Amino acid sequence: MKVYQADQIKNLALLGSSGSGKTTLAEAMLFEGGVISRRGDIENNSTVSDYNRVEHEYGYSVFSSVLFTEYQNRKFNFIDCPGSDDFIGGAITSLNVTDTALMLLNTTQGVEVGTENLFRYTEEYSKPVIFVMNQLDHEKANYEQTLENAIDAFGSKVVVVQYPVTVGEGFNAVIDVLKMKMYQWGADGGEPQILEIPDDQKDKANELHNTLVEAAAENDEPLMELFFEEGTLNEDQMRQGIKKGLIARDMFPVFCVSAKKDMGGRRLMEFLGNVVPNVSEMPVPKTADGTEVKCDPAGPTSIFVFKTSIEPHLGEVSYFKVQSGKITEGMDLINANRSAKERIAQLYCVAGNNRHKISELVAGDIGATVKLKETHTNHTLNEKGTEYLFDAIHYPNPKYRTAIKTVNDADDEKLGEVLQRMHEEDPTLSVEYSKELKQIIVFGQGEFHLNTMKWRLEHNDKIDITFHDPKIPYRETITKVARADYRHKKQSGGSGQFGEVHMIIEPYYEGMETPATMKVDGQEIKLNIKNEEVHDLPWGGKLVFNSCIVGGAIDARFLPAILKGIMEKMDQGPLTGSYARDIRVFVYDGKMHAVDSNEISFKLAGRHAFSEAFKNAKPKILEPIYNVEVKVPSDRMGDVMSDLQGRRALIEGMASEKGFEVIKAKVPLKEMNKYSTSLSSITGGRAFYSMSFAQYDKVPPEIQVELMKAFEEEEKED
Repeated sequence: MKVYQADQIKNLALLGSSGSGKTTLAEAMLFEGGVISRRGDIENNSTVSDYNRVEHEYGYSVFSSVLFTEYQNRKFNFIDCPGSDDFIGGAITSLNVTDTALMLLNTTQGVEVGTENLFRYTEEYSKPVIFVMNQLDHEKANYEQTLENAIDAFGSKVVVVQYPVTVGEGFNAVIDVLKMKMYQWGADGGEPQILEIPDDQKDKANELHNTLVEAAAENDEPLMELFFEEGTLNEDQMRQGIKKGLIARDMFPVFCVSAKKDMGGRRLMEFLGNVVPNVSEMPVPKTADGTEVKCDPAGPTSIFVFKTSIEPHLGEVSYFKVQSGKITEGMDLINANRSAKERIAQLYCVAGNNRHKISELVAGDIGATVKLKETHTNHTLNEKGTEYLFDAIHYPNPKYRTAIKTVNDADDEKLGEVLQRMHEEDPTLSVEYSKELKQIIVFGQGEFHLNTMKWRLEHNDKIDITFHDPKIPYRETITKVARADYRHKKQSGGSGQFGEVHMIIEPYYEGMETPATMKVDGQEIKLNIKNEEVHDLPWGGKLVFNSCIVGGAIDARFLPAILKGIMEKMDQGPLTGSYARDIRVFVYDGKMHAVDSNEISFKLAGRHAFSEAFKNAKPKILEPIYNVEVKVPSDRMGDVMSDLQGRRALIEGMASEKGFEVIKAKVPLKEMNKYSTSLSSITGGRAFYSMSFAQYDKVPPEIQVELMKAFEEEEKED
C-alpha cells in the first residue's frame, strides 16, 4: 500500500444521531475507494465498521471504528462514531484526532437531539463541520424541512452546496451549485452522469450559487475585493474561500447523498479531497507543557495512542495518530508516560475489522499496531531523545452508576479483569470497588450504556451478573460537646488487662480556637494540652487528637493505642456504620496499672469511651451533595425544575446559554439515582446535565430515622 504524505491525508469524524446512516456511508466510501470489493449492510451484519457481536445484536454502533479509503491520490481516515449519547466517548475520542466532522442528518427525522449534542462538541473542539443530508431516497424524506431545521439550530452559516431535484423513492439526482452541474445516478448508484442543469432548476441553482459565492468571499479579504470587482468567483477561488470558512467555522456546507444506494459518495469524496483542510492546515497541537508540535514528517517521531481494542485471535490493538516524524516497522520508541521501551513490530492501516499491512506512516496519518506491552490509551510514544507528552483525552463525568454483583462468586476475579479491559476499550466506562460500601460500583454515561456492558459480560464473557442500587457513602459526625469515661479491666490468670480513659469530644471545623477549659454536663474541666495531632481522613474531613494528660495518669506510650481505638470507631460510625469525620478529641485523664496496663487495654478503653461520647454528642448523618448543571430547552424548563425540587434540590441560579436554559442546583446524591433516564424521559432526550461532588451536609431528620432503622435491620440479619 502507498505511503501518503501529510498534504494528501484527510482525517474525518463521521458523526450523527443513531440511524443517520454513518456506517452505511462509510461502507459506500470504502467501496468507492476500492478498500472493500462489495458493500455490506447493517441488516445482514456485513459492514466492516459494526463488526462486534453486541452491534449485530442492537443493529447500530456501540464502538467507534477506525477506517480508511483512498481516492484520487488521497487517503481519507474516517472514524465512524456511535450516535447514542450513551456512547459519546467515541465521538470525543475522534474529535481529538481528526480535523473535520461529517455530520449526517437523517432527512426523515430532521435535526435530532443527538445532532445538536454532537455539534456542541465540534464547537468545543473548534472542528470544521460539513452537513450530509442522507436517506433522501426514503418515502418520508423531507429535505426542505431538514435544511430549515439546520439553519434554525446552527444559523446562517449553513450554506447549500447541493440540493436534490426530487426526494423520496424517485431520488436520483442533485444540483451541485459549486460545480453548477447536475449529478444523476442509475438505479445502482456509483458513478454519476454529470449533466447541465435543467431549465426548470436554473433560477434556483443560480440563486444558491450566488449565496455560496458570497459566503466563500466573506472568508478571505482578497477574494471579497475580487468578488466586488468581478461580481463572481471561479471554482478554484470558491474552494479557497470555502476552505478558510471551514477552518474558521464560518461556513457549514450542505451535501446530499443516499448512502444506501451509493449516490453522492464520489462527489462528496472529491470535495473532501479538494477543499477540506489537511492536518498541516489546522491549528498546531500542543503537548501537556504547551510545546507546539508541527505536523512535520522530517521532525522527531512521536505518536499518540487514542484508542485500544481487544480483538479475538489478535489481542490488544493500539490505534494511534502520528503527531510528528514518521514511524516504521521495527522501530523502537519510548513510552513517555511510563518510561518504558516499546518495539513497533507491525504497522497497519485499518478498515474496521480489516487490517492492511504497511511499512511506514508519516506525520498526520492514523494507523494501528498490536501487542504493545506497556502502552495503553492516552499514552505518548517518542523516538529516543524526544520528550513530547500529549494530554490525555478528557471525557464527561459519569451520569449513571450502579452496583454490580456476580451470580456465581467464583466469577469475581474474572469480572475484575474483564471490567478493566472494558474500561481500556471505553474510558467513559469505569469501575470502583468501594471498601466502604462493600460494593463494586460501575459508572457510565447512561442506563443503556451499562445495560450494553451487562449484555457483553453475559454473552461474550459468560459472566452472569445482577445490578443493584448503589449504596450512598454517608458520613457521621457530632453536633455538640460530650464526655465519657471508660475502664477496661480483664483478669484471666497471670497478668490481666487494665486501662481507663476520660475524654471529651466536640464538633470540629477549620479555624476554630483551642480552648483552655470546657464545660460539660455542668462541670468545668481544665485542659492542659500537651500535644495536638491533626489527621486528614482518607474519606474526607479531619480528626483532631489532643493529649491533655497531666501528672502521669496515663503513660505517653499508651496514647497511640488510644488514638488507634478512636480511629477504629471513626471507621465505622454507630448510626449507619459509615465513616465519621470532623471531630476533635481531648484525652484529659485516666488511670493505668503498673503490671496489667498494655496497648490493647488502652486501645479498647479509648474505643469504648469514644463510642459512648459519640452517642451522647447528638450525632448526625451527613450525605454527599453534588453540584448539578442542567441545560434544557425553555419549553421543558418548568418540568425539569419541578422534578429537581422533588429530588430535594436547592436551586442556586438560572441563566440562558446558546438556546438553552441553564439550571444550577445542589442535589443529594441519593436523589440522583437514574436521573439521566428520567431527564431524557421528561425532555424527549433534549436536555443534558453534568454533576460533580460539592460537599457533605446533614440529612433531614425523617431521612436520618429511616436510615438508622434500615441499618438496625441489616445488623439483625447479619
